[in-house]
Amino acid sequence: MKRQPAKGVIGPSAQGGYFWRRVLWSLVFPSARSHRVAVTVPGAVLMVLSFGVGTAAYNSANNILFITLSLLLGCLVLSGVLSWLNFRGLEWRLEVEAPLRAGREHAATVVLGNVKRWLPSHGLVLAVRNSSATEPRELVLRDRLEPRGETPLSWTFCPVRRGVERVELAHVGSLFPFGFLRKGMATKTACEVLVWPALVEYRRFPVAAWRRAQPGRPVARVGQSGDLLAMRAYREGDSHRQIHWKASARLQRLVVRQFSADTEEGFTLWLTTTSEQWKRVEQFELLCSFAATLAEDLFRQGKLEAVAIDDGPVAMVRGVRDVEAFLDALARLQPGQMERPVSSPAKRNMLTFAPEGSRGIAAYVDGEKAVAT
Repeated sequence: MKRQPAKGVIGPSAQGGYFWRRVLWSLVFPSARSHRVAVTVPGAVLMVLSFGVGTAAYNSANNILFITLSLLLGCLVLSGVLSWLNFRGLEWRLEVEAPLRAGREHAATVVLGNVKRWLPSHGLVLAVRNSSATEPRELVLRDRLEPRGETPLSWTFCPVRRGVERVELAHVGSLFPFGFLRKGMATKTACEVLVWPALVEYRRFPVAAWRRAQPGRPVARVGQSGDLLAMRAYREGDSHRQIHWKASARLQRLVVRQFSADTEEGFTLWLTTTSEQWKRVEQFELLCSFAATLAEDLFRQGKLEAVAIDDGPVAMVRGVRDVEAFLDALARLQPGQMERPVSSPAKRNMLTFAPEGSRGIAAYVDGEKAVAT
């Protein structure tokens, strides 16, 4: 599984060096409009208390009350400055394993980094969401993030349908240090990842095409037949009978022989997306899941030779990457891409799909019903 990364950064690493004038101005008026500072309930209580103490100090001319007012306002200002410093030099990286599978739990990770030299970061709260979920969820950094350090925050999510899933880091916030102010900013860090169709259950029917063909036809796959396929380096556990001694002497290292395997009768999957045939969206989604499940099962059994969609080229299946490319195409497939029916490719053991009733789908091989959901 490969990982789709997306990055975001705040601070000197993103905007270059700061002069003192720019630092002071950024404290008064942040350059990014996405920055938000909100007063929490304790902060509101502190402001009301400061207003009351200030009124009493002004009316009574009491120096102790003025000192108390100064301490209260100083705590509020200090909270804002420390909160600003807490965000400086932060960077993050969003990683999602791709591709995804509809209906299964998958992991995503936000890697937080602190590029500041001296100051750690504390109490960060991240809001993450994906397009299948209606509400964002929060990730809390409970330990402090050391200078020049980084830490991962992971969560799981479940994509509902095939297609493109958008996973994003929507907001980074903090209540540090006293909880009087809630400082945060919106981010544009996001990943768009393909979601493969969900796996479905199906049943087979006894047809002639499922029978094993006569052995003797070799294919480019490792097996135990008498035809030499390739040679590779010797590994511990290989039989000494498979060592090719002449090639080993020539190459000055041990190499073993790999023989080809006898094959079974292969199948070609062909999908059509005409709107006349697939009038129900739910049935078309089931078609994509059914085709994906069959393709993976047949590939594991060594029986998948080729795949095709509508009037596109017939893609031969020689490895895992070919199956993954077909699943990627199914993830993007939409009903009604072909307006008219097209003739099927001239292939033996062609698996075609057709609706069965209002909800089911059947697959036919040479006119015989072979499998159905």
